[in-house]
Amino acid sequence: MRSIGELARDSGLGVSALRFYDRAGVLVPTWVDPVSGYRWYEPEQLEEARLLARLRRAGMPLADIRLVLASWSGADTDLVRELFKAHLRRLELGLSDARSEFSALRALLDHRENVMTSLRIPAVRLSVAAPELAAALDAVRFAVSTDPALPMLGGVLFDVEGESLRVVATDRYRMAFARVGVAGHDGGRVQVVVPGPLADAMRALSDGEGPVRLSLDGDRVTLEAGDRQTAGRCLAHEFPDYHRLLPRAGGRRAVVEVAAFRRALETGPVRSGEAGAPDLSVLGVADDGAVTLCADADGADAGEDPNRVAVNREFLLAALAALASGARDRLVLEFGAPTAPITIRRPDDESAFSLLMPVRLEG
Repeated sequence: MRSIGELARDSGLGVSALRFYDRAGVLVPTWVDPVSGYRWYEPEQLEEARLLARLRRAGMPLADIRLVLASWSGADTDLVRELFKAHLRRLELGLSDARSEFSALRALLDHRENVMTSLRIPAVRLSVAAPELAAALDAVRFAVSTDPALPMLGGVLFDVEGESLRVVATDRYRMAFARVGVAGHDGGRVQVVVPGPLADAMRALSDGEGPVRLSLDGDRVTLEAGDRQTAGRCLAHEFPDYHRLLPRAGGRRAVVEVAAFRRALETGPVRSGEAGAPDLSVLGVADDGAVTLCADADGADAGEDPNRVAVNREFLLAALAALASGARDRLVLEFGAPTAPITIRRPDDESAFSLLMPVRLEG
């Protein structure tokens, strides 16, 4: 017989999905170990699991999937064909409705753009300590989007207000934030989005100990360090309102030793989804605040346990590396609900943090 891991690998369904379909009575294992609870499947169930994976990718409702699987091996295929036709009609109607809604939304957006007055970014000159700017860019650069379909997220937001410069980056799945003090600016709020390559050039220029001079003039941004300079145009896009994404107060806090936690993530258990999906680490939070990595066989799925949350392992490692710079050996993880973002902070510095969206597991 096939283990649940083997069936997951060969069928394209994740282990957590197979558990869900077992509980739903859709694909029930032939035998379950009464001691360990581990599931085993007959070789013939592989074809059924592959069929189930296709139906799932097509978005067929669970009730219809049950009927398709129950009728698939029979000589009369009429029911299966009618179920396929009915689901295709639902998808076509849903697509038509979605197109109508998006057409209305685009019209609203066009109207909003037409009535808005074009604003020119005022000229701003300020200075900031080079090490602080370098640390801020290091803390957020990893979260810049590389998706060509979302060019407005392909840079670092520079948000100047009063004596503060906030730098922010997000790719939708994670967000990084850092704040540094500035001098020489007493005007209103100014925001520009600095392209990723230009932000990298600014980071390279901020390798000294003294102040650097930052100039914003229209759509052009310039950084000067002594007799060295880098400059370029800002992205012609508006950055989303990151204030709406900032973490809420409350939740549980856990302190982790960075080196040990990183080793545990790199060598510990992961949940592998379908082909092309990222490896997930399921974090468990004990009553005493300790953070552990949960294996697939550890009891309930993360979606059912408020003390567990699944995250993209690569993204979490990148956040740890960014925030642990400067020889920090401990970081703080803040947990809310399993569907709320995880916040990663430095225990001695509230001015820089990262948010990481959880990943919903089947079931």
